[in-house]
Amino acid sequence: MSDTTVRIDGNTLRLPGGVAVRFIRTLRLPETGTHPLPPGLGEFPIRRVADHADTVPEQWLARGGVMLPVYLREAMWLSFAGTAEPAALQVGVGKVCAVSGRPWSDRLAREPQNYVVLPRQPWLDGINSGKGTVRQFVAVPLGLGATVEGQVTGEEVWGGVQLQSFPLNDVALAAWREHQRRRAERARAMPFAAPASHGAAMAAPAAAPGGPPRAAAAMGLGAGGSMRQEVYRDDRPLADWAERPAGRVFVHLVTPPEWRRITGEAPPPSPVDRAAYTRAGLPWYDYYDQDGEDLAAPDTLSAVKPVGDWLGDDHEPWQEPAPHQVKPLGDAPGKPVTDGDW
Repeated sequence: MSDTTVRIDGNTLRLPGGVAVRFIRTLRLPETGTHPLPPGLGEFPIRRVADHADTVPEQWLARGGVMLPVYLREAMWLSFAGTAEPAALQVGVGKVCAVSGRPWSDRLAREPQNYVVLPRQPWLDGINSGKGTVRQFVAVPLGLGATVEGQVTGEEVWGGVQLQSFPLNDVALAAWREHQRRRAERARAMPFAAPASHGAAMAAPAAAPGGPPRAAAAMGLGAGGSMRQEVYRDDRPLADWAERPAGRVFVHLVTPPEWRRITGEAPPPSPVDRAAYTRAGLPWYDYYDQDGEDLAAPDTLSAVKPVGDWLGDDHEPWQEPAPHQVKPLGDAPGKPVTDGDW
């Protein structure tokens, strides 16, 4: 695939090969027990680093990519709704693979699998912890050792989130398109149903950006509570995928004060109180795919400790959702996002 351009479409990142990724705000889970999927509470806004060259740190310019604002200990999940054609997507947290626990690579691997398959995988809420569960993505500062990167590698150098997409090779893609054409002929009346959202984006008033570039408070992702979610094993031969990535992007995580200083925009409101959400009778979710095969958790990710071990106990009260609250789930291109050295 010749076009390696990554673009922002609203708050959606579009990578080559039709991959669509949104970063969704959500309720943080307790670090004990296993829970249903938390709801989506709106999209994180994303901005190109290159559009704020006068106010971002030089290191961010060198890495290129995009940035989004996130509060300390705020949770997020990645939505892949809108991905058009089959793609393999690598997800890194501080350049540690969130699926395999291995170091970041520019090649796909199967043993252990270091990618998710889109659009089969509708979302990813955290690092692979095996047995049909993931551990929630939770934002923490670098320097404490609380990030997945710090615990797996012993260092905290990169932070942020890394995404890299691989399309099917030409032969496999042509076969898939022909299969889709025949299916469409057999079922033209079948309506399209996008995966249910686990939420509208929240707008905020703008302010003037202030101050020259400086060393921003670097943020990464640690592991939070456990939830029921499978990371699906790829059922295609590895040879069906392109050997080289079609596109990649570095996603910088910015503290709300830094977001305001860099962009001049007010950050989103502080995270929603989860007990109040549950008391209001609002939904949580369970997603089940009887044909999917869950990937086993790698030892490196199984050993990752929750962020509470570094930041202290979570004193926000927890209220278990009632059974009826748990619901079963069955753009115009913008400027290219610049890539850099990472």
